[in-house]
Amino acid sequence: MLDEDIQSLQEFQAPQEDLYILDEHQLEAENRIRNLVWTISGDYTLDVQPDLESFRKSKYIALYDAVKQGAFSKFFDRESLSMYIVKKIYLSADSKKLMQLTQLCVDAAIYPKVRAERRGIDQIRRLAFEDIMEHDMNTLTLTFLGQVQLAIMADFLRGGYRSIRRIAGTVSDIEQLKDTDDTMEIIRTIDRIYNSAVNPDFEKEHGSLEDVLAVTLEELREFNWQDFLEEEMYEDMLDKYVNQVSQNITHITDLENRQERRSPSESGKQIITVDQEALERLYSFVELNYGRSYLSRQEQERINYTMCRGIHDGCSLYFTDGILKDKVKVNYQYKYAQKQLDKNKNLYFKNHRVVKRNIAVLTEILKKSLVLRSQIDYVRADYGILQPNQLWKVGRTADSRLFQREIKKDSSDFVVDVLVDGSGSQSSRQAQVAIQAYIISEALSSIAIPHRVMSFCTFWDYTILHRFREYDEGRQANQRIFEYTATSNNRDGLAIKAVADGLLKRPEDHKILIILSDGRPNDIVLNRPGSRQPQPYCGEYAVRDTAFEVRKTRSSGISVLGVFAGKEEDLAAEKKIFGKDFAYIRNINNFSNVVGAYLKKQLDEI
Repeated sequence: MLDEDIQSLQEFQAPQEDLYILDEHQLEAENRIRNLVWTISGDYTLDVQPDLESFRKSKYIALYDAVKQGAFSKFFDRESLSMYIVKKIYLSADSKKLMQLTQLCVDAAIYPKVRAERRGIDQIRRLAFEDIMEHDMNTLTLTFLGQVQLAIMADFLRGGYRSIRRIAGTVSDIEQLKDTDDTMEIIRTIDRIYNSAVNPDFEKEHGSLEDVLAVTLEELREFNWQDFLEEEMYEDMLDKYVNQVSQNITHITDLENRQERRSPSESGKQIITVDQEALERLYSFVELNYGRSYLSRQEQERINYTMCRGIHDGCSLYFTDGILKDKVKVNYQYKYAQKQLDKNKNLYFKNHRVVKRNIAVLTEILKKSLVLRSQIDYVRADYGILQPNQLWKVGRTADSRLFQREIKKDSSDFVVDVLVDGSGSQSSRQAQVAIQAYIISEALSSIAIPHRVMSFCTFWDYTILHRFREYDEGRQANQRIFEYTATSNNRDGLAIKAVADGLLKRPEDHKILIILSDGRPNDIVLNRPGSRQPQPYCGEYAVRDTAFEVRKTRSSGISVLGVFAGKEEDLAAEKKIFGKDFAYIRNINNFSNVVGAYLKKQLDEI
């Protein structure tokens, strides 16, 4: 029976167009996963919540998770481990890091036992690990626990893998659990690793394992668990959260990576130390997950040599048309980009009338401003068309302005760059940001002003500039703006510097740079082999650098306008960066009026 369940899940594949909707194919997958968990555990009353997110990502990841979920319920006390995790989180442990560590420890304890009972588990585990390394390699390398997970998986896949010294002790502690039959030993191992490697100050500030276990149910029930729940409302939040924790402890996928798309962590404040081997693989990772570059390696190296200096020394720029336009292969990132494209377009269609009205209003504002620039002014001069009514001045005054000249202003000498923050801090409003950029681009296309639209984010030390449309492309190119996705970190100063350099090379006299951001520059910094440890690019340090690049760009003759769509608490940083020239967008309905007023001001001043 078990082998038939495993075989049916291995062979099961929903149609491609249905991967992201809950239809009969996914319901069938849910039932098969439940049957597998029940068969392995021997407990048909077990509450099983199939992980369809893992199944969409990889059937092998979902299959291995289901096997472990059943086996853990059979060999260990799932309720005791779940309550320990909830109590640890109640005392301020980081929920995502604690859960990721728990998943690694549970996997180490479960695998030998289920392998002894079930044939074919080695192959399932191998395929699951290979899929995780393909889908999540870029994010796993960025965190301590992610590197631990990579070391464990690499050791299983290749054998004899030697992890780097700073994670070797943790890897060894986790692997010691292969011989345990005691749930309490798993709890002690998790607690010891968390307190020593994840948060060394935890025990001093919040107490030992004994203090954690001493937390009472009354204390837990008085706590508001709403922020930790994956759904909106529950009548009994504690019970639901304990159940949620219980379901998650047997997952092997990277929890940090899952949560990043919903609510980015503060991992951007870290300095990551990497070895030379990782650096050599990095370019191929960027290419695989962000699409091929439209520049040659030589062109990129030349730009990096010019741009990546001072505070950005050691960084790199990567110019791409995106993974959907120029993919290396169809991987998880490609499918995720397709899914986000659909979400962006869906929100656009839902708000079609509002968007169209905004485009029309912004277009009219810009048209009026340019019409005023096209009007002919007449001035008195000492040459031009002779004015008979001024001849009385001859011989009577020193005023020689007896003529009239026409001054015709040029309305066609403008060029605009639209630069959009594409970092993970925008993940909760990706569709809204895409629509904002689309409104601006459509209005500029309507009045035939050449413009380029790009987004930026930073993965490791690569600042990726994703080009949606080029300056002189037609209006149809605006549709590519809906390919916008938000992920990773953001090195705003370097992105602004690079885009301004391209804008300055345009022949138009008047140049405008519009930046859509949330006022939160924040980037992970790589410590390369043999180099001094750099200062983290975050907080006041990053805000000052971004403000400097804005001032430098303005001094070069480019007008810079910031469009802020972040949280009110970040307004102070936005003001430091852009000064008085930024627009605060609270509601999409008034987007065109606010942005239009600022753009009109820029045009009038020019």
